[in-house]
Amino acid sequence: MTLGTALLAGPVLMAGYGVVRLVGRAVSDYGPGVWWTAAHLLFLAGVLAFVPVFLGLRGLVGESGGGRAAATVAAWTGLLGAAAVVVQSVIDLGAGFAAADKQAMSEMFDRVQGVPGVMPLVYTVVPMLFWLGLLALVTLLAFLRRDLVRAWAPVLVLAGTVVMAVSLDLLPVGALCLGVALLPVRRGLSG
Repeated sequence: MTLGTALLAGPVLMAGYGVVRLVGRAVSDYGPGVWWTAAHLLFLAGVLAFVPVFLGLRGLVGESGGGRAAATVAAWTGLLGAAAVVVQSVIDLGAGFAAADKQAMSEMFDRVQGVPGVMPLVYTVVPMLFWLGLLALVTLLAFLRRDLVRAWAPVLVLAGTVVMAVSLDLLPVGALCLGVALLPVRRGLSG
C-alpha cells in the first residue's frame, strides 16, 4: 500500500469501524456475530493501514540529523503500539467467533485479560503507543516539513485521540480528525 493510499485508508477504515459498531449496537445486542466481526475487521484493516503511514511519515523527515532520529523513534513507538492493537483485534475477533453469546464472550475476555501482563501489553499501556507515535510524528513533521504537514495537524491528531479515548461511540469523529490532519500530507505527495 502506498503512503498516499494509507493516509486515506487508515482513517476511513477506523471511521468505518466506528459506524458499523454504532449500527450494530443500535440494531442488535452488539457482541458475537456479523456486526462485531465486520466492525473488528474494519478496525484491524485500519490499524494495518497505519503501518505504511508510520514508515512513510518517518521517511518524509529526511536522511540525516536529529529530526531523523526522533522520527525513527516515533515511528517505531507507533508500530509497537500498532502491534499491540493488532493482537487486541485478533483476540476480539477470536472471542467473537468462538463465543455462543455475549456472556460467553465476556467470560473469554475475563480469562484472557486475567493472564498476568496481558492488560498493559495488549489493552491499556502499549496500545497507547500507537497514538503517541502518530502524534509525535505529525508534530515533528509540522516543524520540519511545513510544506506537507500544517501547524494545526498535531492539534487535530490529539483531539481525535482524546475523543476516541473518551468514548468508542465517538470513533467516527476521532477518525475524521485524523483524516483531516493527514489530508494535506496526501495532497502534498500527489501535487
